[in-house]
This record gives sequence, structure tokens and C-alpha cells, in this order.
Amino acid sequence: MGFLSDFKKFLLKGDIVNLATAVIVGGAFGKIVSSFTNDVLMPPIGLLLGGVDFSELKIVLKDAVMENGEVIAEAVAINYGSFIQTVIDFIIIGFCIFAVLKAYESTQKKEEAPAAPKGPSQEELLIEIRDELRKQNQ
Repeated sequence: MGFLSDFKKFLLKGDIVNLATAVIVGGAFGKIVSSFTNDVLMPPIGLLLGGVDFSELKIVLKDAVMENGEVIAEAVAINYGSFIQTVIDFIIIGFCIFAVLKAYESTQKKEEAPAAPKGPSQEELLIEIRDELRKQNQ
């Protein structure tokens, strides 16, 4: 029973729960960014480059084998267009995370409590206490 209770404690630690939440939100964020690049950003870029669809860019190493209109063996190709798309997704995600972290850091600096005014040192306080005690004993 000790192993299961230790495992339960491990899973319910704040760090694990926060990590799981971050992974789920990050996955959803990745889908949003992929949709943004595929559906919003890349079509105009492809249009500017002469109607290029990045997902169709590839180098065919071996053509598909067809027989009677049926594909017997699939084509072998290097799909570098998909790679370019993934790199663009990565750059956009990286930039967004960078921007969010910068904004978070700036809010953390503003929320810090202002420094307390500097008062007397410990030594100065002890000297004052000593002097007060001397006055009372006289």
C-alpha cells in the first residue's frame, strides 16, 4: 500500500499537476499556431511566391507504381514543404512563448513590494538600548 500512496502523492504534487496542465495547454496552443500558419499566414506567402503551396513541395525519389489505375507501390519522396511549414510553426510558437514570458517577467517586477526604508542597523539599535538602560539605572 505504501507504493501506491507514494505514487498518488507524486502525481498530485503541484509541480506534476502544473506540468500536465502546461502540456495540455501547449498542445492546444500548438494546434492554434499550426492553423494560423497553415490557414492564414502561408496562403498569402504562397500567393506572393507565385501560387506555391508549401505542403506540396517535395522531391520525388521514386515514382508511384501504378497498374490498371491502382497504386501498387507508393511514391517515395522528401516532403521538404512540410518541413518548411513545421519550422515556421516552431518559430511562431517560440516567438509567442518568448512574448508571453517577457510580459510575465515585466508584471513580476512591478508587483514586487517596494523596498522598505532603511532603518538603523542592529548595532545602532543595541547602542540605543544600552543608552536607555544606563539612563534608567542612574
